[in-house]
Amino acid sequence: MANALYDKGREAFATGGINWTGDTIRAVLVDTGAYTVNLATHQFLSDIAAGARIATSAALGSKTATAGVCDAADVTHPAVSGASVEAVVLIKDTGSAATSPLIAYIDTATGLPVSPNGGDINIVWDNGANKIFKL
Repeated sequence: MANALYDKGREAFATGGINWTGDTIRAVLVDTGAYTVNLATHQFLSDIAAGARIATSAALGSKTATAGVCDAADVTHPAVSGASVEAVVLIKDTGSAATSPLIAYIDTATGLPVSPNGGDINIVWDNGANKIFKL
């Protein structure tokens, strides 16, 4: 599958439910062996089984949104262990998996898949025209 936005996440941007620069956005490392993405119907972090969520980042920093192009500083997940990681899912963190909207599904990127070995996993966002994603 190619990188894409979740339909409900796109809807939340359109209706003001997600503010890229103002909300707490996190990157979740996901084992796709335990999660099958459904961009049309999956809405909240709780749609991804806890066992498929290998690690969650600190809040993304230095977020920008220019001409619908969303970007942020690269992020490090420290001391990651567990199952293999084949995707990164961006979420708006509300403090509860049941209400934290899914934003983007990224499975095509340099370094994916990765097998955690207890070390840090760095996510280096694309510096091309569309950065992390374009609305």
